[in-house]
Amino acid sequence: MGRLLDVFETTVHPNYRRFGLVDTSVDTYTPNVDFSEWLLSAPGMVYLQVPSEVIRAPVRLESWSTEPAPGPGPWSGQAEVEVELPTAELGIEVITSGMDPIPLILPSPGTYKMRWHWVFNRENGPFTSPLIPSPGPVETPLGREEELDGEDQYCLVQIWRISQT
Repeated sequence: MGRLLDVFETTVHPNYRRFGLVDTSVDTYTPNVDFSEWLLSAPGMVYLQVPSEVIRAPVRLESWSTEPAPGPGPWSGQAEVEVELPTAELGIEVITSGMDPIPLILPSPGTYKMRWHWVFNRENGPFTSPLIPSPGPVETPLGREEELDGEDQYCLVQIWRISQT
């Protein structure tokens, strides 16, 4: 079981139906990816697609020594990606306001796994999936009200370095 190394919490104001975690050394752009997936990734960046109804989303970022246990549910969704982080210094990127560096400490540059969990606030819904070509209602399970704290969406992102053999 991994050891929790660092935690950073913030609130994001997504726009253009996404926000992302980006290595601060990378020029941000919209990755040429499959928009039928919740996570959009390219070298140095991972974006989460969100419903257009999401205005504010608390986000908890966790840095781990090795793969942690998944965050306890219930969740509206969960996905994992592997991403190369050239400096391991991250920022949160929102299209209209750019990138804001964050103080989350990662062990070193290299290849990381990111496990994203998210849940939507049923009191603020309904929410429509941003996925193309399958828009429709998203699940809004009960049980995460404390983390949501009245906001539209809550995200937990677990990050750990993977060894290269």
